[in-house]
Amino acid sequence: MKLQQLRYLCEVAHQGLNLSTAADALHTSQPGISKQIKLLEDELGVEILVRNGKRVTAVTPPGKAILAIAQRILQETENLKQAAQDYSNQDSGSLTIATTHTQARYALPEVIRRFTARYPRVKLSLIQGNPVQICEFTLNGHADICIATEAIATFEELAMLPCYSWNRCVIAPPRHPILKQQALTLETIAKYPIITYDHAFAGRSQINHAFATRGIKPNVVLTAIDSDVIKTYVALGLGIGILAKMAFDPARDKNLRALDASHLFESSTTRIGVLRNAYMRGYVYDFIEMFAPHLGRKTIEEAVQSKPKIDYDL
Repeated sequence: MKLQQLRYLCEVAHQGLNLSTAADALHTSQPGISKQIKLLEDELGVEILVRNGKRVTAVTPPGKAILAIAQRILQETENLKQAAQDYSNQDSGSLTIATTHTQARYALPEVIRRFTARYPRVKLSLIQGNPVQICEFTLNGHADICIATEAIATFEELAMLPCYSWNRCVIAPPRHPILKQQALTLETIAKYPIITYDHAFAGRSQINHAFATRGIKPNVVLTAIDSDVIKTYVALGLGIGILAKMAFDPARDKNLRALDASHLFESSTTRIGVLRNAYMRGYVYDFIEMFAPHLGRKTIEEAVQSKPKIDYDL
């Protein structure tokens, strides 16, 4: 049995049982992957994959158990490497953070500035995507941690660590009539075309829930994946925007005005997601604590080693 065979098996599962896509991801050939997985099956004495000609169509029941064990073995192999690097070279390495545009643009810059000043030899990378994508990046080993608002809670393989709570504002061009309202209400917002986040982003479910609870159907004319795009189209007069408050800066967004809407929507909590049972370099703990000072190393370690569905409150 070889680690390479386990990697091939896990990558085939990750790629939806598509051998060709798995081969491309592993920079090898499709026949080579098929041969190695077949050798693994012969050695174990069980069929792992269900085949229909040259196509793989399913994972067998024993194959599912073997796949879960293979994933744990590969994770522990990576943990061994990380532990060795941590002791041999504590202040250098790499840290890849998967996050959304709003976090990367508005929440992370100062933390990253401080982190790079403390760890100049650590190569820092940001991968952006929607919350589901960035969680998958972390599960697949393409990122060390992910930072998002909602989707982390749906992935049991990730430990969820709350960082901070935030709410929303309504933005509009300077002479928009909504700015004259003394008391902002959902009914008032619903009178105008609305530009806000895509359904996968930044607490959109709280926005939907607030309107649905009041029996109001908002006129959402445009959705976007990041705050800057929302602000651009609001400034063009296409509608009013519902935006994360952190994404509005009066000094920078001089062509827009904002109204606090935190009394209309439930707050959202941004969380860091860490793969359960993963070994993390010392500087990863430091980064998390810089981003969320209440998350010390002991708290993080307890969360990473805990069972799924144990949540941690702010």
